[in-house]
Amino acid sequence: MNMVKVLEKLGCDVSYNPAQTCCGQPAYNAGYKDDSKAVAQKFLNDFKEPGYIVSPSGSCTGFARNYYDNMFENSADHLVCKQVTGNMYEFTEFLTQVLKIENVGAALSGKATYHDACGALRECGIKQGPRQLLQHVQGLELVEMNDCETCCGFGGTFAVKFEPISIGMAQAKVKNALDTGAKYIITTDVSCMMHMQGYIDKNNLPIQTMHIADVLASGW
Repeated sequence: MNMVKVLEKLGCDVSYNPAQTCCGQPAYNAGYKDDSKAVAQKFLNDFKEPGYIVSPSGSCTGFARNYYDNMFENSADHLVCKQVTGNMYEFTEFLTQVLKIENVGAALSGKATYHDACGALRECGIKQGPRQLLQHVQGLELVEMNDCETCCGFGGTFAVKFEPISIGMAQAKVKNALDTGAKYIITTDVSCMMHMQGYIDKNNLPIQTMHIADVLASGW
């Protein structure tokens, strides 16, 4: 909802298809390729109308961009696939690269550090855009943590199959954030937030995660 709030403030006409479901990534990562393709087929049908597709998740965006083409190659849906993935943008990417906006007029007091989510960084090449947006948030002091590009340990099914390693990675990530003195860990993906916040809550640590859409919708 805060993503929509920001986009509408910036003059976008936003519509939401209530029939939409998953992009298909969880099934794909678990090895269920046929099931994943069926979900991806629905995704194409749900978003086949012309227009930008904006997602508050680099993970979903990256999966569609990097895997759909191979899924639907030499099929009747290949052209639709090209159209849909060509229109798809992660939220901060859309703001900085399409709308060419870095200052949305947000305000949030406190010190924050930014976590480079794997989906956004590695699959979409998103690095500076979120930082540029956060640097224009009034009252927010942005500081870099050590190993900001290192995975938080969630990795979808990785967190289930390799729980001890996953928790250890979350511990290292949160420690690096705490070492900066930050009050907030800001990122682009809810999956990272869920994983880190779970570790934070279990250990009663004085820091919290925030999605960048919530940050950019603050202070209006």
